[in-house]
Amino acid sequence: MDYLVYFILLALLAEILGTVGGFGSSLFFIPIASYFLDFHSVLGVTALFHVSSNLTKISFFRKGFDKKLIVSLGIPAVLFVIIGAYLSQFITTKWLEISLAFFLIALSVTFLIFKNIVIKPTTFNSISGGIASGFIAGLIGTGGAIRGMTLAAFNLRMEVFIATSAIIDLGIDSSRTVVYGLNGYIHKDDLYLIPILFVVSIVGTYIGKKILEKVSEEQFKKIVLVLILVTGIITAIRVFQTI
Repeated sequence: MDYLVYFILLALLAEILGTVGGFGSSLFFIPIASYFLDFHSVLGVTALFHVSSNLTKISFFRKGFDKKLIVSLGIPAVLFVIIGAYLSQFITTKWLEISLAFFLIALSVTFLIFKNIVIKPTTFNSISGGIASGFIAGLIGTGGAIRGMTLAAFNLRMEVFIATSAIIDLGIDSSRTVVYGLNGYIHKDDLYLIPILFVVSIVGTYIGKKILEKVSEEQFKKIVLVLILVTGIITAIRVFQTI
């Protein structure tokens, strides 16, 4: 049972960081869960976990959301997460994990070095961001970072940013949960984790919200990017050790 305690504590950390960073917990949860479950099982559990996580965020950050972005970014994301989730069954698991590791490393290094990168707040960019975040979320389990970068271009208030991201993510996760289920990624043996992760999502989001009230967004942006980089490196090392 020791592994379950570690799993819960690490999942809680992922939820806190996902709330604070605005990326969603899957960015951190997937590499963590990969140490306990096979990658396809991770995708199934993550999708179910994220549904409850997003419902919690919507509840905690319900002061407002951007309807235009939900349409222009959310609809493409939902459509392309279905495509990515379907294609995930045809790609070797190791390649999916390697792709995830390099995605995390490339993303974090790019934004740590090029701090002045700006995505213009255009409809084209919101649609493109939705397509990219949805497809990657379906394929490797996490596209929240791309969605977060796209939303950041629109200079939303923190509450609106998180609520909008959570509503879009809820659509993404609900869609890919169905596809993952059809792909056979959701196993009966793993379902006992869902109520546990539901509680984790509530506690983690609450703690994350309290932290956001006291720490500047700029400070946490740097911390989260460093954590993404470390997570990517650890994931890459683990995968290459098993090859």
